[in-house]
Order: sequence, then structure tokens, then C-alpha cells
Amino acid sequence: MEIREYLEPIADIFRNLGTPEPIVHWGHPLMMAIVVFVMGSFVGFTGWRRRVVTDETIAVESASNHRKMAPFMFLFIALGYTGGILSLVMQEQQIFESPHFWTGSVVLALLATNGLISLTKFGGNQAALRTTHAYLGSIALCIMFVHAVLGLRLGLAI
Repeated sequence: MEIREYLEPIADIFRNLGTPEPIVHWGHPLMMAIVVFVMGSFVGFTGWRRRVVTDETIAVESASNHRKMAPFMFLFIALGYTGGILSLVMQEQQIFESPHFWTGSVVLALLATNGLISLTKFGGNQAALRTTHAYLGSIALCIMFVHAVLGLRLGLAI
């Protein structure tokens, strides 16, 4: 059974709610733009700020802000990922043919990996895992920006 067959009954529920087409079409991009550009930038900034500042007070505050916000960013991205797939189904578009789908999948995988690294407390505070975490997060953030451009192209093409 294809994934679309599992998602179609859920899409039908949302179709029958009478949600206006512009919301179905542009709701996901608008909400995810906020998550990516606002939360993503904040999480990336605070993570790197913690690594590079010399003032211990600022470093501790940045680490605290990063630790508080990153899980929410991951949650919203995971929910948005699900919503984006559902939006494609609702608009009767192919799921797996879009580069936007694949960049979103890569971002989600990178962020999940980063979350697991942090949950291990960086393997007992290993410098190599802290560095890996920083660069994986940065790569994920860069891909998120590419993902946003691909999503805009997809939205304009539908």
C-alpha cells in the first residue's frame, strides 16, 4: 500500500472542513518560514554564541536559551514536515518527486541526530561530539534556507 492511501482519509477530513484554498496552499510555507527564519536563526545564533564568546555569563545564558528553544524548533519542524506532506496530498500533488520533500527529510534527520547527540550529554562532554553537534546544526540550518527556496518554487508551481 502506498503512503498516499494512508494519508488520503486524513486529507479528506481537512478538505471537508472548508479551509480556504490560500490557507491550504500557503499556510504551511508561512508557518514554516517563521519557524525556520526566526526560531532556526535564534537557535543557531545562541548555539554558536555559546561556543565563541569569552564572557562566561553570556555563554551560560546563550547555552540556556539554545537548550530551551532547540527542542521546540525540532517539534515545530517535525509537525510542519507532517503538515507539508498532508498539504501536498490535499492539493493532489506527488510527495516523493519534490526536492523540497527531500531537503525537509534531510533537515529532520540532521536535527534528530543532533538531538540524540545532545541527549547523550555529548557522550560525556566530548569536544568532538560538541563540534559535530555545532556543524550538523549549521548544515541543517543552511539546508533549511535552501528548503525554503525550493518550497517557494514549489508553491508558485502548484
